[in-house]
Amino acid sequence: MRVVIGADHAGYPLKQELLAHLEQRGFVTIDVGTDSTEPVDYPDYAAAVARAVVAGKADKGIVVCGSGAGASIAANKITGARSAVVHDHYTAHQAVEHDDMNVLALGARVIGPTTATEIADAYLDARFSGEERHVRRLRKVVELDRNRG
Repeated sequence: MRVVIGADHAGYPLKQELLAHLEQRGFVTIDVGTDSTEPVDYPDYAAAVARAVVAGKADKGIVVCGSGAGASIAANKITGARSAVVHDHYTAHQAVEHDDMNVLALGARVIGPTTATEIADAYLDARFSGEERHVRRLRKVVELDRNRG
């Protein structure tokens, strides 16, 4: 599986830890930056991750900022991206199984590296259920996205 990952300056240290963990697990990683703790704008990196996923350059994406909120909001502006801020194990897999989430957003100032890697693992190991009720709901979400509400 190809995983694209990006972060702003607040998320940079956690991004580096996640990259090492994902590579150890055997994932192909695509790092779209940033490359330091120098201040940058989170929308640039969130959009780069979401665009890579939507374009098929990666199977799933991860964005990291201070809270996860801004990066998730920015990623969701890219048509075809489905992002959520996740800070717990259940939501990490449930958002994929029920909602086909393709961009995970994490808050580096909210959770630590151990929790972040557990969440990333749950997200990356999960698969969309394909159950009729979830497919029906996903079609409605995709339609909202396509028409921008």
